[in-house]
This record gives sequence, C-alpha cells and structure tokens, in this order.
Amino acid sequence: MKFPSRYVRLDQARERYGTRVDRLGSFLTKGDPLADAAVDALAVHPAPVRQSMVDRALNEGIDAVPEGPDALRALFAQLDRVPFWVDPERLDRGGAAFLRSGLLGGMVLGAYSLVAGYCSPGGNKPLAFSGRLSQDAPRRLAETGRFVQAVSSPGGMHRRGDGFKAMVKVRLVHASVRQMLLRSPRWNAPAWGLPINQYDMSGTTLLFSYIVLDGLDKMGFQMSAEERMDFMHLWRYGGYLIGVDDELRCTTEAEAKTLWELLSNTQAPPDDDSRALAHALLDSGVTAARTPVERVRAERARVAGYALSRHLLGEQFADWLGYPKTPWRHAVRLFQSMNERAGDALARTTGLPFAKVDRGTRYWRFVVDNGLRGVPATFEMPDAV
Repeated sequence: MKFPSRYVRLDQARERYGTRVDRLGSFLTKGDPLADAAVDALAVHPAPVRQSMVDRALNEGIDAVPEGPDALRALFAQLDRVPFWVDPERLDRGGAAFLRSGLLGGMVLGAYSLVAGYCSPGGNKPLAFSGRLSQDAPRRLAETGRFVQAVSSPGGMHRRGDGFKAMVKVRLVHASVRQMLLRSPRWNAPAWGLPINQYDMSGTTLLFSYIVLDGLDKMGFQMSAEERMDFMHLWRYGGYLIGVDDELRCTTEAEAKTLWELLSNTQAPPDDDSRALAHALLDSGVTAARTPVERVRAERARVAGYALSRHLLGEQFADWLGYPKTPWRHAVRLFQSMNERAGDALARTTGLPFAKVDRGTRYWRFVVDNGLRGVPATFEMPDAV
C-alpha cells in the first residue's frame, strides 16, 4: 500500500512495531464517515438553519428535528448509544483530576500539548491553511481552554453536558473543514493524506490525555494511579464522541504511550508552519495585551513561556522550533522540584496527593472568561477555511 509521503522512517518503525506500522498508515486516508455524511447533507441548508438543527438535536434530542436529514439521524444514533464501558462517575472523576491541576494544567496545555500538535508537519496543515491560529492566536487559545473546561467540568460529558455538546460541535467543524480542504487545489493529498484524518485525530486525543499526564509529571504535579486511569477514561470517551476510530482509542496510559511513540517515530521534524504556529501561540499574550502595562507583563511572561515549552518538549524539538535559550529554563526545573516536594509532603499528610478541585475550577473559569472577553465559544461549522 502506498502511503502519503509525510509517513516516514517506516522500515525502522516496522522493526519495533511490526505490522501495526502499515495498519496505522492506512488511517492517514480515512476520515469520519458519519460526520462527513451529516455535514454533506446539511450543506444544502443556510448556515443558521443547519446550526439550529444541530443545536436542537444536542439540547432536545434528534427527535426534536423531524426535518433533519437521515445522515444527521445516523450520526446521533451513534452519539446517543453510550458504549457499555463508559462509567459516568469515572468521567467526572477524570475531569476533576485535571481541574485540580489548575494553573499547571493550563501551562501544560498551552506550552506542551498544543505545541506538540503543531510539530506534525502534515497534521498542522488544516490549521496553517485557516490562518486563524497565527492571526488570532489569543482567541483560538481561549476557545481551546473553554473546550477543555467544558469536558472536565462535573457532568460535562453526560448527554446534556457542555463537554458532550462541544465534542459533537468540534467533530462537525472537523468534517466541514475536511470537505472544504478537499475541494481546495492547494491541498496536497499525496503528501498529507486526508485532511483531519484518523491518524491525526487519534494524535489530537492523545495531546489532551497522555501528553497532559506526561506534562504534569514534568511539572512535578502528582496524580494518583486511579486519577490517571479516570483521566484516560474521560478522553477515551471523548475520542468516541469526536469520531476517532475504535482501533485508535486508548484504554490505558501504556497503550497511549505506545501509540504516541509510533506517531512520533513516523513523522518528519517540524516545518515552517510548525514554527509559525508555535511562535504565534507563545507570543499570544503580547498580541492580546490591551495596555502598555499588560504588554510589559506579557513580554516577561513570554520569556518564561518559551523556557517552559522547551522544558516540556525537550531540547531537540525546541531547537527545531527556533526557541530562544534563556536562564529561565533553570527556574523551570527548580519549579518542578518544588512541586514534587510539595506533593510528597501532602501525600504524607493526607494519604493522597489531592488538592482542592474548586481552586482549579476557579482558575479555569477566570482564564476562559478573560480570554473570551464576553464573546462565547460557539464551535459552529465554518462557511470557509
């Protein structure tokens, strides 16, 4: 089978992972049939009409949309069929485990998870084509924060929860972008495969699950084994809702680690789009500054942000992305050590390394509200890329 040219170092990967390399490569040309069909069927309606159908289906159930196309009904048949393995209490506990990380979770998400996604020279192309992240990075970062907050909040992933709704809307956004990019003469399918394909979708799910856990470890934040399992459970269900193939939805952290390593070992180094996206993200605080005082603070924070991202990504990727080297990287290591000692002390005192979730919840509420600036994140299907 001939794979897109972005899929590299296959002989070396086969020596370690065997036939899974070829199986994974096939997902570079596979999309999300249910969401793709729904978006295609909805496309005959004006944007307000199709968005109304989706909103009613999410808020009241698909039976509240009698005029909805069969493809939309098929999609919601899958969404409303909760897999047997889903445990609602574990979903809430997984979200609480992340929320209690508070500021550290936000730092890991921005300086590690998102940037690690940009490092994929094939997977970053839909973002690079949109231009939104480089031109409007602060807004996009705030929307991502709102997405994660909704998924992690109590009841967020239950059928009427905000996280469930956000997952479905983002899934339809992906399908819409996929269709539009496929029609673009600029899309290089032989090189990149299908836009927002299953290979990249599985990687994105890992960015919000496995990479978050890895990043929190590197920041010295401690989670119990049960918390880690619950967090993986949350994002396994998230993968189901957002359209990731069942073969690529990881149950355990060990499975996620193997898949991440396989994804990483079959990609080329970051490209110019990777560098542009990463720098736009890390410069977003300066971009969003509204006063001279805010700008001075943001410029100081930017230096620390680059050091933090270097610490989390590792020296090689940081150099590939053109990060500056500053003495701040030593402060990050000290910060990690302090967190580890604080976590050990808390574990000895309470028996569990738990902190209050409400503190982290307040942090996420403040960060998201401040970032969105009164304009809600709606995750509506776009009309153009």
